Amino acid sequence: MSSAALNSTAASFALHGKTILVTGASSGIGRQIAITCSQRGARIIATGRDKARLQQTFDQLQGQGHVQIIADLTNATDRDRLSAAADTLIHGLVHCAGQQRICPLRQLTEDIMTQMYTVNFLAPVMLTQKLLHANSIARQGSIIFMLSTAAHSGTRGVGPYSAMKSGLMGIIRCLALEQAKRKVRVNGISPSTVPTAMWGAEHDMIEAEKTRHPLGLGTPDDVANAAVYLLADASRWVTGTSLIMNGGAMT
Repeated sequence: MSSAALNSTAASFALHGKTILVTGASSGIGRQIAITCSQRGARIIATGRDKARLQQTFDQLQGQGHVQIIADLTNATDRDRLSAAADTLIHGLVHCAGQQRICPLRQLTEDIMTQMYTVNFLAPVMLTQKLLHANSIARQGSIIFMLSTAAHSGTRGVGPYSAMKSGLMGIIRCLALEQAKRKVRVNGISPSTVPTAMWGAEHDMIEAEKTRHPLGLGTPDDVANAAVYLLADASRWVTGTSLIMNGGAMT
């Protein structure tokens, strides 16, 4: 391959000149996506609820001009404040803030279901609506919702979480059509087991998951690399879908 072709390919995966807003950037997958995107040349707007942990992310970003904003996205006032604080066009929006909770349906309460809905569905959808209403998403921009393989197949004990991620898949399909006229792409990433702080001390469960994945368990870096593809110009013809990352696991 010629050097010109190599340069063209590299440029299609670069994020130079792009501003990327990452929610849930204070830990786990959100943190790694923010770091990786900054390494690819993006200016990052990082948001999360925990000031100390968000600062840890911020300290690892490469480049200049990054912004950090403390916000609880389940709060409408904080969503308004975050939207107002985004003082430039956003080329990429990555929804990583979320919460998983093991809860078989027999043990489900209305409070738990409401919490799963508010954190995993309402917050990202309404933040997206707010940014679109403010014309903050640039033409040919990219919106990514972090889903889960639980959105595509049944898993014992995570019914409420699975339902919210499945619901986001419906939003993705509809919003992709609504934003196609502006060439804004809307996609999801559906990882299987990626051990992060969200998993807590579930070491036995993580060990059991390893046996289901022929390629082993995923890492935040794996998901971040997928996010780079969906944010970069390389994915300009991809919208309305979700990239399933499951290490070969079969259900």
